[in-house]
Amino acid sequence: MNEVVIMTRRVAAITTVLVLPFIGGGLVGYSIGRSSHDQTVSETKPEGAPFQETRTVSYAPQSRDSVNEAVIGSRRNAITTTVSLASPAVVGINVIEVRQYRQWSPWGDDPFFRQFFGDRTYTQQVQGLGSGFIISADGYILTNDHVAGNAKEITVTLTNREKYKAELIGTDPVSDISLLKIDGKNLPYLKLGNSDDVIIGEWVIAFGNPFGLFDISDKPTVTVGVVSATQMTLRTQEGRTYRNMIQTDAAINSGNSGGPLINSLGSVIGVNSVIFTPNQGSIGLGFAIPINRVKEIVSELKRSGKVDRQYWTGLEVQTVDARLATYFGLAKAGGVIVSSVKRGSPADRSGFREGDIILEVNGEKVADESAIIAIVDEAKVGDVLTMKVMRERKLIDLKLKLERRTT
Repeated sequence: MNEVVIMTRRVAAITTVLVLPFIGGGLVGYSIGRSSHDQTVSETKPEGAPFQETRTVSYAPQSRDSVNEAVIGSRRNAITTTVSLASPAVVGINVIEVRQYRQWSPWGDDPFFRQFFGDRTYTQQVQGLGSGFIISADGYILTNDHVAGNAKEITVTLTNREKYKAELIGTDPVSDISLLKIDGKNLPYLKLGNSDDVIIGEWVIAFGNPFGLFDISDKPTVTVGVVSATQMTLRTQEGRTYRNMIQTDAAINSGNSGGPLINSLGSVIGVNSVIFTPNQGSIGLGFAIPINRVKEIVSELKRSGKVDRQYWTGLEVQTVDARLATYFGLAKAGGVIVSSVKRGSPADRSGFREGDIILEVNGEKVADESAIIAIVDEAKVGDVLTMKVMRERKLIDLKLKLERRTT
């Protein structure tokens, strides 16, 4: 019996030791929670208000203004920031050109009939538009030659609705770049970046004046895309050479020509110039002139108003086809063969001979005759071209200096 009593007492003692801490902790937690709740209620409940109408401070709904600020804050990113900073430096350009037209004649352009019926030509003023962007605080503006190169009158519109008559400082049809100037001070301008650092796939923003919408809203239209490709060479168009272009899928439409292509850091990497439009609309194939090429042109236009390309080489070449490639032991067709070297010409002084096969110019492979023409066409007087040449099945390097044509 005594053993049972002793065992019962031991169980009771153990139970007390284990249960009492839980009871005590629960009471303390309840006390703390009740105290906190009472404090919250006292902060939010007006005197005399019924308990069920109280709302805790921590769960009070945000005001509409604070919600809007939060939403706007979450929508701002590198793209929207760049658009906000760059837009004031983008301009709309309206031009008036004087173009000459020839009336249709059943005899065509035959000079025999022209002596009887006269030169049936007439001139007409034509209005055009495009885009541009300010590159200096004193009012220098970049655009395309096909926008303003032949203009008789140029009007530039800024985002603050101010309009300026612009002066054509210089233009270069080959590179499709024109430099304008307006009389202004402390104007917003864009930073010219480094197009050699362009990354395929990086975000870019195309600014411009498509279809003259700038005149309606006094601000540029913005489209966003990525760099789709670099080093893209297009066919020469109306004497304009488009080499090593930046391709983008940012929508570029009629009127965007001359506008900037800007990266997410806010630097200009190209000048929007060409679109591929089989259906007269943007299909995501736009091309911009690399800004590093443009920088060289701008320096020439500021200095002399043009790029001096009145040089000569004294070379005549033709494309190396499969038959010629086999004859000269080439692995495949490519390059051009020198068919003639004019005596006393720059090519003659450089050591060129008939039968030489030119494979590269300044490290760029020459595919055919049109390729070497495009490379040489964008050079200027005084440039030295390094050409990799195959002569008698051996590779040699020749340097050709482009000299001014004297006759």
